[in-house]
Amino acid sequence: MGTSQLGTEKLQLSVENIGGIDSTTVEFSPGVTALAGRNATNRTSLLQAIMAAFGSDRVSLKGDADAGSVEMQLGDETYRRTLERRNGTIIRGGEPYLESTELADLFAFLLESNEARQAVARGDDLRELIMRPVDTNAIQAEIKQLEARQRSVEEELSSLDSLADDLVSLEERRAQLTDQIEAKQSALAEKEAELEEADTDVEEGRADKRELESALDELHDARASLDDARFELDTQRESLDALDEERESIEAELAELTGGPGGDIDEIDSEIDRLRERQRSIDGTVNELQTIIQFNEEMLEGTSPEIAQSLRGETSADPESLTDQLMADSEQVVCWTCGSEVERAEIEQTLERLQELRSDRFEERNELRADIDELQETRNSLQTHERERESLESRLEQIEQELDEREQRVEALQEDRSVLEAEIEGLEADVEDLQEEDYSNILDLHKDANKIEFEIGRLQTQRESVESEIESIEARIDERDSLTEEKADLADELADLRTKIEQIEQQAVDQFNDHMETVLDLLEYANLERIWIERTEHQVTRGRRSVTERTFDLHVIRSTDSGVAYEDTVDHLSESEREVTGLVFALAGYLVHEVHKTVPVMLLDSLEAIDSDRIATLVEYVADHAEFLVAALLPEDAAAVDQQYDRITEI
Repeated sequence: MGTSQLGTEKLQLSVENIGGIDSTTVEFSPGVTALAGRNATNRTSLLQAIMAAFGSDRVSLKGDADAGSVEMQLGDETYRRTLERRNGTIIRGGEPYLESTELADLFAFLLESNEARQAVARGDDLRELIMRPVDTNAIQAEIKQLEARQRSVEEELSSLDSLADDLVSLEERRAQLTDQIEAKQSALAEKEAELEEADTDVEEGRADKRELESALDELHDARASLDDARFELDTQRESLDALDEERESIEAELAELTGGPGGDIDEIDSEIDRLRERQRSIDGTVNELQTIIQFNEEMLEGTSPEIAQSLRGETSADPESLTDQLMADSEQVVCWTCGSEVERAEIEQTLERLQELRSDRFEERNELRADIDELQETRNSLQTHERERESLESRLEQIEQELDEREQRVEALQEDRSVLEAEIEGLEADVEDLQEEDYSNILDLHKDANKIEFEIGRLQTQRESVESEIESIEARIDERDSLTEEKADLADELADLRTKIEQIEQQAVDQFNDHMETVLDLLEYANLERIWIERTEHQVTRGRRSVTERTFDLHVIRSTDSGVAYEDTVDHLSESEREVTGLVFALAGYLVHEVHKTVPVMLLDSLEAIDSDRIATLVEYVADHAEFLVAALLPEDAAAVDQQYDRITEI
């Protein structure tokens, strides 16, 4: 399910064998619904059924059942969740509302064992909990990708700046070549005019003249070929020099890369996989602990007389006598698994040990995440280093191949040049033999004209090359606007990504502080002036590195009877104050991560530590932020909330 189905649609729930529920069907309207009843009346089980329909695993199958299910209809859509007991393990199936319930479990399903709600009382890392749903590794990877593209764009723009300077020089060169061509063409016209005038005075020796002209044409062509060969030879040598310089530069870069970070990427990936598998195992353990702790807490709340009678294997009796019996033995609790009487102190001790184990697993999970982050950073560095090295080696291989090809071409051109020089020498000797006294002036004019024509051809070739280069540069310069725009967009994206984590942190702090201030004003706790979170930075050691780590520090400000303010500690908060603080912290996470867009339901349970009037005020305040707010309340607390709210008293 992608987005919440907000509106006036009702939510209908059909439950079979979930928690302590045998079978029930309940309908919720948008707004607040109060589940009114005493402890052990399946209110928490109904909340768990809602959680199950949305996809949460923090739900239990009825103790005497092998299978259970929840079916939820919301609008025109129906969602189903199944639980089946196989060899002592609960197998979950079906098609729930959400693919992932991390956000919902943290910030929408606020039962007593909810992590966000308990974070204040346990002194957990508040920042870690708020930032847990944020994929910081994906953000860092995207930042690196955008940074690489930004460097590429900046290099292209820098290259275009250089090309713009070259363009000015090329345009000046083109103008110079045009002037030279025009001058040569004028000189050629003069020579041709002189030849035409000389030809009118010569009437004889036409055959000799044609032979001589043929020889001169061959000489002209040979000289043109020689000049082309020399020009190409010079060009190839310049290219060889440029390639040699580039090769030296790349070899120097490769030498620098040799001293880069060491490590085997496959080994790092294997270690990351191992740590992630361990993390998944710990997450599974934490989820199991959450369920077990919740069950133990529910046991401490008390067991209904009928259930206690059944667990003891007793026959039916007067409900009042059973109630009296349970109340008289308030220091003992009926075990849900075997039906024996268990000392409350033993359950409490077990609960403390489980909570300590859960705290240890939380700490180990945080350490694993830090190790995974460090290994991923090392892997990214190695991958970047390897890509740079492979790119340089590939380019070096291309240069070596191009050098070989150009050196072979230089050798061929040198041979062509030698052949042409010998050919020209022979042609010049033939022309000398054909020269006669009467034609010496005409021969000189032909030589001059041929030379001018050759120079014109060479200049035109050079101008064509310059014009081609100008066109290429102008085409690339046309890309400047789009590259400049892309550079600005990249800068904006990077700025957003680089500050995204900080923005989420600051939003969480601001949301908590603003709502906490408002709630404290509404609830009017005596001498409790302010509870607020401060973002702070600390230097910590991660492996072999010293890094900056941000934390959320919770401050409590009280005042004396004389009005003097002083800072207190969280440990000195009353149970009611701690519960309210935990709920407001969960609400801050709910708003920062915009949970309402994907989860239309917020659940509240175990509010008994807060007095009735304050519960009514708190419910009214929270109701503004969720489409469906379902709160499990004792009868006296339910009586205090707005009478217009829906109520469910039988489950």
